[in-house]
Amino acid sequence: MSFFNALRIAGSALTAQRLRTDVIANNIANMNTTRTAEGGPYRRQQVVFAPRQEMVPFRTILLAHGVMTIPSPTGASMPPGQGVRVTRVGPDDRPARRAYEPDHPDADVDGFVGYPDIDPVTEMADMLSATRAYEANVTTLNAAKAMASKALEIGR
Repeated sequence: MSFFNALRIAGSALTAQRLRTDVIANNIANMNTTRTAEGGPYRRQQVVFAPRQEMVPFRTILLAHGVMTIPSPTGASMPPGQGVRVTRVGPDDRPARRAYEPDHPDADVDGFVGYPDIDPVTEMADMLSATRAYEANVTTLNAAKAMASKALEIGR
């Protein structure tokens, strides 16, 4: 794995965790929204991650077709990780929370209002998790940068 691969992987994770943080903040901001353009209350959004699929390195193609028989530096037959990507940002399947408020403008004929089923404790725990993941990837970037700097010092 090259120095630049480590930067790309950590960078993809930083981007994904930043988006996750934005979605969580949006959920918290809309936890009392009873009316949306689609109709009904706001629906809690979730971010779904998946491994990032990139082009296969040329070395891997040569190894797979028997053109090149030099073992990979990692000793593994699979190429190293390529990072993370966001596959979907969409609403979860939880139904709206109903509260009896007959004077509310969005109340139905029975006097119930639909509120998003957003738990602020869960959202804050998710926010803390996203923040810690972001910090871990910043540490990864700093470590890769320090290793590259030391490698340049050795070459002098």
